[in-house]
Amino acid sequence: MVLKKLFFLFVIRPLLLIFGGMRVSGSTLPTRGPAIVIANHNSHLDALALLSLFPLETLPRVRPVAARDYFCSTPLRQFISRYLIGILPIDRRPRSHHARPLEPLLNALERGEILIIFPEGSRGDPGKLRPFKSGFAHLAKKRPDVPVIPVQLRGTDRALPRNEALWVPFVLEVQIGKPHYFSKTVSEFTREIEGVYRHQEPLPSKRFQASD
Repeated sequence: MVLKKLFFLFVIRPLLLIFGGMRVSGSTLPTRGPAIVIANHNSHLDALALLSLFPLETLPRVRPVAARDYFCSTPLRQFISRYLIGILPIDRRPRSHHARPLEPLLNALERGEILIIFPEGSRGDPGKLRPFKSGFAHLAKKRPDVPVIPVQLRGTDRALPRNEALWVPFVLEVQIGKPHYFSKTVSEFTREIEGVYRHQEPLPSKRFQASD
């Protein structure tokens, strides 16, 4: 995971600072796992922005959950996704009814990793929140001891819009919510976490400074 640390230290963090930076508010991200970080999804910049907030020593244990069919579709994309970003690839369309889609995620939590999950699934329309899928709630049900931390991202859809390759200078806002623990039904917990995003108000923010 040395490549991942170097990639964020010398490429992603400098780019974020040069192209507008980030303002962070609310609580703090976990520095050790197991933990589940939930975020809204409008841009490929979402995962990079979130990962850049973790200390370098924590980065190897932070795994964005991503679709295998897209992020591993070519050798170059697979190298970047696996070794520079450190995704945990999953199959969106299991070939067998006996498949266990949550098993790789549960194994990662057992290893003490921090998962980043985008419950909207694919990237949505800019600035619009899509209904959450319940996969993360099923995961939380199996591990009710693991905190679920909602994080709201603002500005990534304008800094790196969908279907665009050009990074536009824009200040990103990151609002970190308090940890939630599973204690209801899957559907109720899904609605609870989604409700955080639909009712969240902006908080006083501070300028992002990269952790060592």
